[in-house]
Amino acid sequence: MLNNKFSIQTSKEIASSLEDTSHDEIISFLDTATKENAQNVFFEFSTHVIIDVFPMMSDDLFKKIFSKADTHKAARILSRLNRNSVDIKLELLPKIISREIKDFLDYDENTAGFLMETNVLTGTKDNTVETILTKLRKLGDKRIITVYIIDEEQKLVGRVPVNYIAIAKPDEQMGVLMYQAHSVQSMATREEILNSIEAHSLLQIPVVDIHNHLLGIIRNDMVLSVSREEASGDLQTMFGAGKEEHALSKTSFAVRKRLPWLQINLVTAFLASMVVGFFEDTIAKITILAIFLPVVAGQSGNTGSQALAVTIRGLALKEIRIGQWLRVAKKELMVGFINGVAVAITTGIVVFFWADSIGIAVVIGISMILSMVIAGFSGAVIPIGLKAIGQDPATSSSIILTTVTDICGFLSFLGLASALSSVLGIV
Repeated sequence: MLNNKFSIQTSKEIASSLEDTSHDEIISFLDTATKENAQNVFFEFSTHVIIDVFPMMSDDLFKKIFSKADTHKAARILSRLNRNSVDIKLELLPKIISREIKDFLDYDENTAGFLMETNVLTGTKDNTVETILTKLRKLGDKRIITVYIIDEEQKLVGRVPVNYIAIAKPDEQMGVLMYQAHSVQSMATREEILNSIEAHSLLQIPVVDIHNHLLGIIRNDMVLSVSREEASGDLQTMFGAGKEEHALSKTSFAVRKRLPWLQINLVTAFLASMVVGFFEDTIAKITILAIFLPVVAGQSGNTGSQALAVTIRGLALKEIRIGQWLRVAKKELMVGFINGVAVAITTGIVVFFWADSIGIAVVIGISMILSMVIAGFSGAVIPIGLKAIGQDPATSSSIILTTVTDICGFLSFLGLASALSSVLGIV
């Protein structure tokens, strides 16, 4: 019944539909589907579904899905599972397939060795253009854009773009056409890979071991995928959603990832409420102050978020270093002050006509400047501070910043109102 139901859908659509069903129904579909359909659908499942379903798979189903699967893709999936269980299952596969998958699994999933492909077109300095073109035609891989030149020890010595080979004379040697090849070591992190690619304006990058032996390449499609994952992951963690979560993840999975951060955020919200509570008597006497609290908090929050976004981007792209924190902080202090003055003038005029009180207008104007200066400074310093102690700035910067901006905004506005109420005749 399930297979009939999904007969006109794509593998991605089938996987999406099955994720809303029970694990038993998923296993039932995979058992009864053809080998090709089972493989295609299985590799479209979200990671958390695969993790849950894997222990339920029979040996026959495992062989059905993985016996002829792309080893790189299979390793990317299996790397997220218990290694002992995976090793036992891999014994069921043909030795060549099993060995290739294990070779990938020996690398951490965030390293170049895991992301690379081992199918690389290579040549030597003495090879002629005609020889390389013959190899290229036999491979028939349209994705090949570069031929990598190696020596007799399989060490990387250079590269030759395919378009250069296409217009060269048939008897011309690779050594004449060769350019320097920028590479990354197999244990390089995703961030190091992206930095190297950006620094040298590359579409793909070769991967080598510590002795410069060529191991494989990371192609442009994988580079784009890594870049998107890093960017979206940082964006999600900034707001308390896990990097593993996707738009169609199960509700229970999303709740499990988000709820802890929401609870932390609740604690920080109560801290801000405590500050307001300290000035309960002032608010009781001057009730109009309560109306303007969101204005101060909102402006300081936006100022801090702008500084935070710019600083995190600077750290991610290596535009700034931890040692430059003071320079970044001074810049954000100045930006916060200038913007604060401009916003304070506008706010003061609006509040004066609204509340018909020059005193409240002065208080909110001064408070706006103070809170925006502090917010800009905090937005710069918080992510750099987290980076300095080895934490991911994207993970908790926004929650810490929200706490600081709310507390400082309320404290400056209500504190000034309390202190200057008699002087400015607010009461």
